[in-house]
Amino acid sequence: MVHAIMHVMQVDWDDLKTVLALVRAGSLAGAGNALGVNYTTVARRIQRAEAAIGIKLFERLADGYRATETGRMVADHAAAMEVEQDAMLRLLQGQDQTLSGALVITAPQLLIGPYLGPVLDLFSRRHPQVRPWVRASNDLLDLRRREADLAIRISRAPGDTLTGLRLCAQNTAAFASPDVARRIADDPEAAIDWIVYHQTPEVPAAALAARPNARVRMVFDDMVAMVGAAQAGLGVVRMPMFLGRSTPGLVQVPAMPPQPYADIWVVAHPDVWPGAKPKAFRDLLVPHFRARWRDFVATPGPG
Repeated sequence: MVHAIMHVMQVDWDDLKTVLALVRAGSLAGAGNALGVNYTTVARRIQRAEAAIGIKLFERLADGYRATETGRMVADHAAAMEVEQDAMLRLLQGQDQTLSGALVITAPQLLIGPYLGPVLDLFSRRHPQVRPWVRASNDLLDLRRREADLAIRISRAPGDTLTGLRLCAQNTAAFASPDVARRIADDPEAAIDWIVYHQTPEVPAAALAARPNARVRMVFDDMVAMVGAAQAGLGVVRMPMFLGRSTPGLVQVPAMPPQPYADIWVVAHPDVWPGAKPKAFRDLLVPHFRARWRDFVATPGPG
């Protein structure tokens, strides 16, 4: 084992990261996806690391790669090195006062078109040497591991380990196609069909209180699909007010009074927050959202 530790220092860092990725993923393809390389590159790097250390790091099995004791030890050390590297690079980002290079931004898909798009357009024209890279996802990317520089998140709070600014408050409400809206208006006693999300597959409590004859018609696992179903006239959908108001073919219906919803924040790791590129983007993002706070809430009162 001492022999292995001494030789780890002679291994290329890319190869050590590959050992770590393979331990985490358990397969060449999974490690390749994590690293952005193909599986043959992963296999070649593992062979190179084993040759440099002089000890087998993985058992080659029919269902994938299984780390040996030495392989797990090397992966543990590589993970510690990765943490230190990320910390150093975050600090460098926070001290970088240049307006050039990449800026990685993550945001929920449904916010990008009507609200983040205009900011991206203005930012790219004002700072042409900066290349925005947008990771459209509802997943909470790990800002400690530098999966993004800035994140726009829908959340009750940004978290104790992040620095953030609240962009605006939000409400949800009920939206449907104009045909469904007319049917609800013409016959207030008729049952109201709801399209609901799989994580909360019941009619919202506020909707039942307002219209006890409400019922679930369909369950979906994707909000984009639910919006499309509402546009097609399949039923009523609860959604953030900005989304219902900005989506063609939808109108608000009195199937449920507006409800409080999580706020919209811009957040970053405290080390990265002071950097020139994140600051320049925030300088455009914050006033853009705050000028449009009425799109997000049902009642007056800035975010």
